[in-house]
Amino acid sequence: MAVFFFLLASILTVWGLYVGFFVAPTDFQQGESYRIIFIHVPAAWMSMLIYLIMSFWAAIGLIMNTRLSSMMAHALAPTGALMTFIALWTGAFWGRPTWGAWWVWDARLTSELILLFLYIGYMALRASIEDPRRADRASAILALVGIVNVPIIYFSVQWWNTLHQGASVSLTKSPSMATSMLTGMLVMALAFWMYSIAVSLIRVRRIIRDREANAAWLSDSSGVQ
Repeated sequence: MAVFFFLLASILTVWGLYVGFFVAPTDFQQGESYRIIFIHVPAAWMSMLIYLIMSFWAAIGLIMNTRLSSMMAHALAPTGALMTFIALWTGAFWGRPTWGAWWVWDARLTSELILLFLYIGYMALRASIEDPRRADRASAILALVGIVNVPIIYFSVQWWNTLHQGASVSLTKSPSMATSMLTGMLVMALAFWMYSIAVSLIRVRRIIRDREANAAWLSDSSGVQ
């Protein structure tokens, strides 16, 4: 199953990058430098979405004491951290020609950096506790506390005077960009989503093997393959 999602991710990535770098028109204000958005924006979207999904699974594991839910949250964290890092890194490359600086303490940049720290903190807390059940509970609480940062990231451009422009894509308004730009951005977002599913499936399978190594069902041929 993971191979299928990897294949989809590869196809969508090639398609999205082709549209973004060769089909989408040059921006009349930012020139060619704006094309980094075809990686930056989907990565930023995924960084927030994965955190919400991770927190959802962590909450289910905490409330219902289901180990698999906690394992899913554990499996999602590294990918969320990667997407956040990509968003910050590409944002710096976009900011240099646009704002004249690699980094500014802009509300959105700062809150996105906090999101990276939350992912790292979640993984570090899990790794520091030997008992898996205690690690599940402690990291779930941290993940749930950190949810408050997600709406701060999303609404920061509305709540504060920031260098970031308002959202070009909204569920309530028509997009303020060329169709080819929007297509490239959405295709790349879908590619990142397929990649996230693929690596999370592989990672959760490994986590199950590690945590259930002594379970009789795992040695059975009908167990996790």
